[in-house]
Amino acid sequence: MKRTLYGSITLALITCMIPLSKAFSQDDEAVAAAALTEEEVIPNYHYEYVPDFTYDQVDRRIKAMDHEMNFELNDRIFSFIQYFTVRNRDYTKMVLARKEMFFPMFDEIMDKHDMPLEIKYLSIIESGLDPQIRSRVGAIGLWQFMPATGKMYGMHSNDHVDDRMDPEKSTEAAAKYLKSLYKMFGDWEVAMAAYNCGPGNVRKAIRRSGGKKTFWGIYNHLPRETRSYVPQVQAMLYILNHLEEHNFHSEDPSYFVEYEKIKFDRALSLDKLAELTNLCVSDLKSLNPSIKNNNLPESNKSMALRIPKSKAPYIKQNLAWLTDSLGNAPTQLLASNLEVQSVESLAQEIKQNGETYRVRPGDVLGSIASRNGVTVSQIKAWNNLSSNLIRVGQQLIISTGSSNAVASIQTNGQTTYIVQPGDSLWIISKKHDGLTVEQLKRLNNLNSNNIKPGQKLIIG
Repeated sequence: MKRTLYGSITLALITCMIPLSKAFSQDDEAVAAAALTEEEVIPNYHYEYVPDFTYDQVDRRIKAMDHEMNFELNDRIFSFIQYFTVRNRDYTKMVLARKEMFFPMFDEIMDKHDMPLEIKYLSIIESGLDPQIRSRVGAIGLWQFMPATGKMYGMHSNDHVDDRMDPEKSTEAAAKYLKSLYKMFGDWEVAMAAYNCGPGNVRKAIRRSGGKKTFWGIYNHLPRETRSYVPQVQAMLYILNHLEEHNFHSEDPSYFVEYEKIKFDRALSLDKLAELTNLCVSDLKSLNPSIKNNNLPESNKSMALRIPKSKAPYIKQNLAWLTDSLGNAPTQLLASNLEVQSVESLAQEIKQNGETYRVRPGDVLGSIASRNGVTVSQIKAWNNLSSNLIRVGQQLIISTGSSNAVASIQTNGQTTYIVQPGDSLWIISKKHDGLTVEQLKRLNNLNSNNIKPGQKLIIG
């Protein structure tokens, strides 16, 4: 016995002295496939803590929740809770990042229609809170309306604008549609099922179930996709009310931007509006997701645009000249007697007759333009700027009062004006006392307000 024990200890000591090759993770295929080198392989221990939970824990939490809709835990709902908290946490994080942009508006509209606020979680499953998402069958928006159903609720679309991507219009339509389905079936879970597969399929499921009227009573007779639909909504309802228990935190949330609606009553480009008002195009696009290609067409000119509330007073005060300056790409001019000076030549004249401005801390193009009585687009043209970014100490050419002398030329008894970058007929009329936009158009045989830099206009 002693000899055997001694031999075992000796063998163990010898084994410990044998040099071993460096280890690698079985999950790291690149390391496993590569030849071992003398360089040290540092393993990556990046992981996310996912708390364990049991069915009973979740059941107790749900029973303690304050909710209007019928909500009792079962194996199907529990499996989706596991899916969104363990296997597909990224989807839940995406929802967390977007929910503050839409949930306040959802709550307001649901409350107005006297509906359970929990209905808003349906939009998470429909679209992931993406107002511009499109399904493979053509459903669009936060609430995934098909064209025919959208039209029934006043949402129209063309090549440039689709009302189904308008958050307010689509939520209002979804609330009305869901409320009508609730009146039809008398149960919110069944109404959500009908929203997904249509009331005809729900009636068929009710008949096949022997006349049962609850979602779980007709569950086995519904289309397969709809059987998963309502449990996913309820899983999200639970998760978003128990984020800490599942180690979820809003790391980079997007918040609702307060806005005002302003009508310009004309076709326009969001890029041009951003340029004239010193707004970010991305902000305008985010607030107006129903505009597809950044252009509001003539057919939708009466549509009110959402403008960040901080910028609304400035736009209202300057609405007249903004509206006049918001033209799309210039159309071909019909007046045959108009000459066009090259933009390069015009810019050179302005530079020669302008003065230098040095950018100070806190300056932006909008404030500089306002102080000097010019537009942002003019400053950008005079200084060959491709964006609104400027830096402290940068020198900018600003056209002085003498620029009108450069722009206005007396020829054969007629006074002509050379259109400058950023000009509009309204701006030109204000530069010359007693001149109106209609007079300018009549003098120059113009059939629209579109003009372009370098063009010569008769002004008297």
